[in-house]
Amino acid sequence: MSETSDGQIVSAPILASNRQEGKDANNSALSDAPALSDLSERDKPWDKHRTNCDATAVYYKGSEFNQYAERMNECSGLLDFRLVPEAKDGVYRLKLATARFCKVRHCPVCQWRRSLMWKAKAYKILPQVLEDYPNYRWLFVTLTVRNCAVTELRETLTWMNKGFKRLSELKAFPAVGYIKTTEVTRGKTPPGSAHPHFHVLMLVKPSYFGVNYLSQTKWVAMWGKSLRVDYKPILDVQALKPNDSLVGLLAEVIKYSVKESDLTTDREWFLELTRQLHRTKAIAVGGVLRDYLRELECEPEDLIGNTNEGEVDEGHLYFGWRSKEKKYRLNNS
Repeated sequence: MSETSDGQIVSAPILASNRQEGKDANNSALSDAPALSDLSERDKPWDKHRTNCDATAVYYKGSEFNQYAERMNECSGLLDFRLVPEAKDGVYRLKLATARFCKVRHCPVCQWRRSLMWKAKAYKILPQVLEDYPNYRWLFVTLTVRNCAVTELRETLTWMNKGFKRLSELKAFPAVGYIKTTEVTRGKTPPGSAHPHFHVLMLVKPSYFGVNYLSQTKWVAMWGKSLRVDYKPILDVQALKPNDSLVGLLAEVIKYSVKESDLTTDREWFLELTRQLHRTKAIAVGGVLRDYLRELECEPEDLIGNTNEGEVDEGHLYFGWRSKEKKYRLNNS
C-alpha cells in the first residue's frame, strides 16, 4: 500500500486489486479484507468510536432506553467512502459520502461526529469574527463546582447555569461574547458522583489586559459570589496569546460533553446520566458571538459534512463494521 507521510491517502491500484481478490475468493475469511484503519490514518478513530457504541448499546439494552440500543445497533454499520483523486497520479483520498447515524445523544459515534460538525461550522465563521474584532483577545475559562450525586446532576446544572447568568451580568464581567459548553465527568470522590463544569471561550476588549484585568483570585471570588456558595470554587483562566491557535482552543471547548471512557465504565451511572441530561443544552452562545454562531446551539442536521464542489468522484469503497474484530473492513461483494 502506498501512503503519504500523513497516512490519509491510499493507492488506487492496490485497492482495486483487493476488491477483485475479494470477488474471486468467495470463501475467504472476512478478516482477509483490508481494514479502514490500515488504508487511512485519518479514519482510524472510526474503530474506537464504533467499539464504544457497541458497549453503550449493551448498557441501554433492557432498560427504559431500549429503543436507543436498537438505534445504536444500526448506527454507522456501513460506511460509504468516495475516492477523491489527489494531485499525485494514482493516489486517492477517502472521503465519507454516506452513512446512517442514530443521533442518540450519548452514542459515541454520533457524539464524535456532532463535535466535528460543530467545529467545522465554527471554523468557517471565525475568520469573520476576527475580521470584525481585529484587536480583541480571547480567554479560555473553566468553571467548576463541587462534585454532586449523579442523581442530582440536572438540579446542579440548573443551579450552575443560573450562577453563570449572574456572573455574566456583573459589571466586571469582561466578555462581549462567549461560547459555553457543558462537560460532565465521573467524580472520583465520592465514588460514582458526577463532576459538571463549564468550558467558556470568551471574546474580550483589548483593555482587559490593562485597567480591567482580573486576577485568578478575583475570578474565583466572582464565580463563588454568582453561585452563592460559601467555598472557593476551582476556576482556571487562560489568555490566548497572539501566536496561539484559536482553532486549537476552540477544539478544546467544542468537544465531547461526556468522555467515552466514562460512558462505558458503569452501567447504572451511565443510565442515570442519560436521565439527568435529557433535553439539556450542551452549548450556549452569548453576546456578540451569538449573531455569528447561534447554529452551534442546535443539533447539526448533517453528521457527514459532505461538500463535493469541484471534486472528481472516482468511485466508492464500502466498509462494514465487524463487531467481533472491532474493525471496519472493506466489503468485497
